[in-house]
Amino acid sequence: MSSSTVSNDSSLPRILVLGGGSVGLYSARRLRRRLGKKAHITVVDALPYMTYLPFLPEVGAGAIGGRDVVAPFLRALKGINLVQAKVTNIDHAAQKVTVAPEVGEDFDIEYDELVVGLGSIARTLPIPGLAEEAIGFKAVEEALYLRNQILDRIFIASNTKDEALRARLLTFTFIGGGFAGIEAVGEAEDMAKAAVRKVPSLSESDLRFVVIEGADRILPELPLEMAQYGLANLRRRGIEVHLSTFLSSCIEGKVVTSTGVEFESDTIVWTAGVRANPVIGESDLPTDQLGRLTAAATLQVVNEDGEVVPHAWGAGDCAAVPDLHNPGKFCPPNAQHAIREAKVLADNVVATLAGRQVREYKHKNLGTVASLGLHKGVAMLFGFIKLKGWLAWMAHRSYHVMAMPTPSRKIRIIFGWMSATFLRRELAPLGATADPRASFRAASAPAKPKEEKKAEKAD
Repeated sequence: MSSSTVSNDSSLPRILVLGGGSVGLYSARRLRRRLGKKAHITVVDALPYMTYLPFLPEVGAGAIGGRDVVAPFLRALKGINLVQAKVTNIDHAAQKVTVAPEVGEDFDIEYDELVVGLGSIARTLPIPGLAEEAIGFKAVEEALYLRNQILDRIFIASNTKDEALRARLLTFTFIGGGFAGIEAVGEAEDMAKAAVRKVPSLSESDLRFVVIEGADRILPELPLEMAQYGLANLRRRGIEVHLSTFLSSCIEGKVVTSTGVEFESDTIVWTAGVRANPVIGESDLPTDQLGRLTAAATLQVVNEDGEVVPHAWGAGDCAAVPDLHNPGKFCPPNAQHAIREAKVLADNVVATLAGRQVREYKHKNLGTVASLGLHKGVAMLFGFIKLKGWLAWMAHRSYHVMAMPTPSRKIRIIFGWMSATFLRRELAPLGATADPRASFRAASAPAKPKEEKKAEKAD
């Protein structure tokens, strides 16, 4: 996939942007706007779209369609060279990056300026059964899978008389009490209750939602008072929240915690933190102990002595960017900072090419908003405005729809909300999308002889 309107003039600076998330998309768009056709700008990403992560919980609950929270690069990055491939190696000394397309051989891309916005991946632990039983929550495909999984388990449970199996099917476990986990469980619980109200053989009391969090509180980004309100809201709805508790194992769906709690769960969602894309730690660029690029407030990559590494820039989840409003701390890995860092980064790249001074990224947090499900939320705005319930939920939706790139996506999301409000959300599971060829394989399989079928029944 490629799209280019720039000149083939080899004397133009080559700007290579790694990653098409918030940092990559917003920095590339601003670079194109500021530089016009005076530079070759290339974006590399394994996917052909950017996913707006704050909306994943609503996708997982069927409140928004999956396609509505992704911004296709062909539309969002017009006039920019696009390479759909996975970054496998960064050799900054030679100023080249090796990428691996889904089909074909690996190849190198050379550059003059490098922008690293590779984001993060799920931070997992060597917990027995985790890799086999759990699913992450960092991609739209995972959110769609969760929606289908929950609805599928509900409808399967409605047709079983085995109480133990029914309990397992209707137990949904979320590991991690940060924003991703709490928003996901809040939205999913709302959807599940809406679904069981349509099923005569089930009741809301049959559902069991469990949150396991290693810290002694949830939502660490919020003041303790607001986090406690969120915790009380979840528990009032019957959601179990186990604090100061760790997942010990989940082999074959049997969840065992560090506090001795044991139960069976057919759905386990891992939201317990993220880590920088590992390809950064394997490169020759300087990183900290967490594998993040070490960056200055100007978004330039710096070494351990604080000296600027020429032609290298970084921002977002994969970079340790100093928070000038909180000396000694780094900017939180959220969309609010990533989008604003990307714009300053692009301006600084332009300034460097023009021989001008760069400026520092300094952004006071506008606030923190969290959804706890339909019409429920908690928020702290500007450091002193506290919102709870419906107002916080509206603040959450309003902020994120404004931050969603491209007008078409904003419109799609708003119409999706309107549709869910007036026509109710869709509650039909589409589990077959996980393996769409299954029915065709079954139809194509040779028929078994009658004698073989009788033998199987006898066994």
